[in-house]
Amino acid sequence: MDLSHKKAFICDMDGVIYHGNRLLPGVTEFVGWLKREGKPFLFLTNSSERSPRELSQKLGRMGIEVPEENFYTSALATAAFLSSQMPGGSAYVIGEPGLVKALYDAGFSMNDVNPDYVVVGETKSYSYERITHAAQLVLKGARLVGTNPDLTGPSEIGIVPATRALIAPIELASGRTAYFIGKPNPLIMRHAVRVLGVKREDAVIVGDRMDTDIIAGIESEVETVLVLSGVTRREDIERYPYRPDHIIDGVGDIVPK
Repeated sequence: MDLSHKKAFICDMDGVIYHGNRLLPGVTEFVGWLKREGKPFLFLTNSSERSPRELSQKLGRMGIEVPEENFYTSALATAAFLSSQMPGGSAYVIGEPGLVKALYDAGFSMNDVNPDYVVVGETKSYSYERITHAAQLVLKGARLVGTNPDLTGPSEIGIVPATRALIAPIELASGRTAYFIGKPNPLIMRHAVRVLGVKREDAVIVGDRMDTDIIAGIESEVETVLVLSGVTRREDIERYPYRPDHIIDGVGDIVPK
């Protein structure tokens, strides 16, 4: 596999660059190669917990220096979408500070009485009371939005529930279906290609999930690379009706030998 001719790289983070606070093998060499070759790259993550600045600082603590403009999250994509739909709207949020900040920065206010939207992202502050309140708000007319459709995600302790699993009780209790913004929604992929300033055929997306990263690339006509360092095992691939263009163990394999 030789991807050195590609002008730009879109990379997932969880399961591709790190697991929790553990950097994955080959990442230092991969990012170093991108910088040496002057290739534009964007870390495009479905995680909504952290802001680009926090993600930049997290990588910095692991020894990888990447400026915050090289990051784009599902929280930012969600905030941009909601702001375009209803400028100056309000939301009841089940999520972490990265999501709340993105919504504030987009001109939204927090509202737990009669919000325009109920927005759900990854969070550790998840409770029966908050699920119940969210379901009641949706039944009263609030629109239900999820930052991303991931059911699970990788962590240092193994596979953990992600946004789609967290939002499911609200969908079931309210009878409403959530709209998800993150990968594979073409909205976030179009933004990534636009930020990189290249044509889609000159870009490649690297991810560890068949149901978000790889399908996002296929539906956006961007070349796809599946890494086996995250949630997908080689034997899992056969369960899907589509295939990635390339399958590798980790991002270190992209660096020309």
